[in-house]
Amino acid sequence: MARTPIRPDRVRSTRGGFAYLPNRFLHDGYFTTLSDGERSLYLFLVLAGDRNGVSYYGHESICATLGVTREAYLHQRSALIAKDLIAFDGQRFQVLSLPAEPVMALARPLSTEEDFEREDPATIRQMIEAELGRRR
Repeated sequence: MARTPIRPDRVRSTRGGFAYLPNRFLHDGYFTTLSDGERSLYLFLVLAGDRNGVSYYGHESICATLGVTREAYLHQRSALIAKDLIAFDGQRFQVLSLPAEPVMALARPLSTEEDFEREDPATIRQMIEAELGRRR
């Protein structure tokens, strides 16, 4: 079967950008492991990332762009981390290379203040910065 473009005048190119999703994302089942919200956040981070997949968008900008609540965003972010698709250090995101196979098990979503203080990189970072500010 021929794979010629339907619109040869509109063939995509990567000039000027770095957004990239490997075919494995669809064909090996990663796509189906994500909820609609997780797919939206993942696509946003792919589009926002530099050549290394790193981006610095804050949660306010992400929530406003995607039209989601902070709670939904936190749940989606936690799920993408648990599925080994992204890394987050409290300030930066990195879209990771795909793991060997899709991660099906979901981590328990962070829901209480204690959960966030113990496991959420952004919350931990804010707590450290607040403590350091008090010591000055």
